[in-house]
Amino acid sequence: MTKLKIALQKSGRLSDKSIELIRECGIGLTNGSRKLLSRSSNFPLEVMYLRDDDIPRYVADGVADIGIVGENVVAEEQAGVDTREELGFARCRLSLAVPKSTPYKTPADLQGKKIATSYPTILKNFFEQQGIEADIHEISGSVEIAPGIGLSDGIFDIVSTGSTLISNGLREVETVMDSQAVLIAQPGLGKEQEELLSRLLFRIRAVKKARNNKYILLNAPNDRLEEITSLIPGMKSPTVMPLADPGWSSVHSVLNENDFWDVIDGLKDKGAQGILVVPIEKMIV
Repeated sequence: MTKLKIALQKSGRLSDKSIELIRECGIGLTNGSRKLLSRSSNFPLEVMYLRDDDIPRYVADGVADIGIVGENVVAEEQAGVDTREELGFARCRLSLAVPKSTPYKTPADLQGKKIATSYPTILKNFFEQQGIEADIHEISGSVEIAPGIGLSDGIFDIVSTGSTLISNGLREVETVMDSQAVLIAQPGLGKEQEELLSRLLFRIRAVKKARNNKYILLNAPNDRLEEITSLIPGMKSPTVMPLADPGWSSVHSVLNENDFWDVIDGLKDKGAQGILVVPIEKMIV
């Protein structure tokens, strides 16, 4: 039986989110200890647990058919894989940072400086685009301490909240790349693997849509019904059902989470009552 082989990061936040996504897709995995390999009991999927920077190469070489990894790792490794889906989690940015006392206005201020990083390829490409010649010093782990111990004049590293930079006396001065988890695939997948990937992507997109939307139920006075339903059009149109109380209807619809609070305020202004908001487990359109 043909199986789709997927490479996941073996530990860390991205790993946890990737496994959570697969399980939300209704795919059960064996070997929860993640020793090396997991198989699904209800979907033709085989999971390999690897170091994150090994994933693009394993996918490019055909050891795995697909993988989930950060965009930053894909850009750094330059393994020649296809990005098939942005997954929306493990968001971060790759930024330049310098000591708080260091003057900085533009990237040109880094001319001739020594910059420590774990992402030399991305940084080299950025400096070439900016016409800057700098000394890129590649190190792994604890990049943020490099200026403090005299190893570099600045750093280029992943930033999530910025708290690590602050605690090491650094300030973020330039965002070079925004990153999130992506699903990558081997170029030229076979027909059977491509069909399995399409089935998996269908499930992933249903989960993503559900995360970004909420199911909303409310009671609306009939004389304001048109105004209220215009605020929550749903996927096609809201469901409207009469209540036992004359002059009132129950309205059911779907609401994008990004618009949530603005729409809720508008609904209240139009006379909506008993507003309930419920998470959606899956959303297929």
